[in-house]
Amino acid sequence: MSKPYEVSSENVQPLTIIAPDGTVVNEEKMPKLSDDQLKELMRRMVFTRVWDERAINLGRQGRLGFYAPVSGQEASMIGSEFALNKEDFICPGYRDIPQIVWHGLPMYQAFLYSRGHQHGGQIPDDVNVLMPQIIIGAQILHATGVAMAFKKKGEKRVAITYTGDGGSSEGDFYEGLNFAGAFKLPAIYMVQNNGYAITTPFSKQTAAQSIAHKALATGIRGVQVDGMDVLAVYAAVHEAAEKARNGEGATLIESLTYRFKPHSMADDTSKYRTKDEEGEWAPKDPIVRFRNFMTAKGLWSEEEEAKVKEEAKATVAEQIKKAEQTEKMTVAGLIDSMFETTPKHLEEQKAQFS
Repeated sequence: MSKPYEVSSENVQPLTIIAPDGTVVNEEKMPKLSDDQLKELMRRMVFTRVWDERAINLGRQGRLGFYAPVSGQEASMIGSEFALNKEDFICPGYRDIPQIVWHGLPMYQAFLYSRGHQHGGQIPDDVNVLMPQIIIGAQILHATGVAMAFKKKGEKRVAITYTGDGGSSEGDFYEGLNFAGAFKLPAIYMVQNNGYAITTPFSKQTAAQSIAHKALATGIRGVQVDGMDVLAVYAAVHEAAEKARNGEGATLIESLTYRFKPHSMADDTSKYRTKDEEGEWAPKDPIVRFRNFMTAKGLWSEEEEAKVKEEAKATVAEQIKKAEQTEKMTVAGLIDSMFETTPKHLEEQKAQFS
């Protein structure tokens, strides 16, 4: 029994709405989505899985540079973005490519980012995302700043950022959450806890019972969600966004998920996790779970899924072709893309390369 002057250490239970077999286990939290919205959620998840598989192959062919696979995390990624408004702002990490593409970034630009091309980071003005951040946890500070701007302007917009369980050990993580708590900012901090920070297991990441508990010290809401359940993720993020818009401050969401593929194309999962562990997670596949739910409702079929898969293959082929046909980078272009007004000393350096 805890003492009155001790912070509560009660266990947190992840929000789950549909079980792996597709049955509803929490009717109360079921989001109010139309049949068309449910079908679009399913379409995006299937599309993203195929896109991920094609991107992995492109990486092996040398046509992409750094790429972080996402299979297994589709519910966490797609469900969270789907709960946002288009005017809301996403500050992504390097694995969070699906969210920013579904939020409006052209896919070919995401491919350019992976190829290290300057145009990959030149976000269109009408797309409310930042360039994916490769520095672990840095995007948390960016989202905090964006949220502060929204509050100062009196805009009912939300900034959401993503990191992994490893990112929650960075100093930027605590600084961002503390600032958001102190100023009651309209921000959502989503930690996609897939069990590993590359090879470091979560058991060695923290002594806390959960990442969600870390919200206590910063005075913001802490929520844990089943990250393999797209409806639970949607519900958690939608609720957090509404609270943020209504001036109720930030939320830390820990999404319990699993990546089926390696951390990156240079990773070998056999070095740090077992086949038995992977086998335990396979039945929790977020696409299979949601497919079971959708099929039971009569909203999804094998024919519809096959059509989406072909659409995804064609789109990826078209977009990588567009990326590969983009003009090559120049030194001048690299400098010009960094400054609104290029400093004189860099103009002189540009002249040396022209």
